[in-house]
Amino acid sequence: MSPGIQLPLSYRLRPALRRVLVLAGGLLLAFGMLSAVPAAAQTRVKDLVTFDGVRRNQLVGYGLVVGLNGTGDRLINTPFTEQSLKGMMERLGINTRGETLRTRNAAAVMVTASLPPFPRQGTTVDVTVSALGDATSLLGGTLVVTPLLGADGEAYAVAQGPLSVSGYSAGGAAATVTKGVPTTARIANGATVERELKFALNDVGVVRMALRNPDFTTAIRIADAVNGRLGTGNARVVDLTTVDVRITGSYVGNVSRLIGEIEQLAVRPDAIARVVVDERSGTIVIGDDVRVSRVAITQGNLTVRVVETPQVSQPQPFSNGSTVVVPRTDVQVQEGNGRQFVTVGGNVSLQQLVNGLNALGVGPRDMVAILQAIKAAGALHADLEII
Repeated sequence: MSPGIQLPLSYRLRPALRRVLVLAGGLLLAFGMLSAVPAAAQTRVKDLVTFDGVRRNQLVGYGLVVGLNGTGDRLINTPFTEQSLKGMMERLGINTRGETLRTRNAAAVMVTASLPPFPRQGTTVDVTVSALGDATSLLGGTLVVTPLLGADGEAYAVAQGPLSVSGYSAGGAAATVTKGVPTTARIANGATVERELKFALNDVGVVRMALRNPDFTTAIRIADAVNGRLGTGNARVVDLTTVDVRITGSYVGNVSRLIGEIEQLAVRPDAIARVVVDERSGTIVIGDDVRVSRVAITQGNLTVRVVETPQVSQPQPFSNGSTVVVPRTDVQVQEGNGRQFVTVGGNVSLQQLVNGLNALGVGPRDMVAILQAIKAAGALHADLEII
């Protein structure tokens, strides 16, 4: 190519254009990667609150299970079962007055169920059946018609049907094998709703939300999210537990749609920094916002061992002495080598805090004592809850 020949402008700009396109592609890829990283963990309002009037109601009833294979209540030990059997027989036209019942094929039970929100007549719900007396198993039993009562004493459902028992018990005179709990059973769709709850959702003028974990910051964020969707002034924070939403515009008479749209709003919940300790199992749960001031910790190890080795002292032959047991107790106290101080705390993340605590090399139960000592020293900036 001779130097006198001039290339077209479009051909001369092609390498520069390629560099620009490569740079633009890199920027787009970088922005795409950044957008894929979540800014903060957000949760639906649906998972943070409950709506006033939209709730479950507990039902309970007393009934009888029949058809057991000799695993029911001993009537001599459970007089209420015998009275229930006689009452049921009399209602069916059989006179049992003055008679002594000896059956072991029946058991008195408590029947519980959870009534869903806005149940309609004819809706079926699951029920749980639990033995009251000394029945050993409910396997193979059938629940007789049992009314289920609400907190107001009214019957809202009726339960009946064959039981489904997940556990079993088998054994003989010298050994017994039990798996699960054979004295508790369930009946799928075992109760039929007979009375509806009187609550007109579309007649309310304000939707009230109750936070499952009360917190002022979370309540304010929920109200802001609702106002951003419906308009400023529709939602207001009553207290750290309650947020009210006024029903206006097209949502009047269509409250279900309003609740559905509010449920899908995403907010970032907040909570008090908390450390939960279960001393029985040694379980420790540390929240993400827990902070510890800079402290130095060391932990000792004291072991006390008591060994009993009793000895038998026998008298000489043809003597008048008697054989006695002489106690021998060996007590050993051992103090482990003291560990060096380990520095824990400062304005660090949860992972750094856990790494610092793990550096102490102690078990969960010793960690409980360490956390209590840090709290007593005023260095643990969190709520220490022991359950």
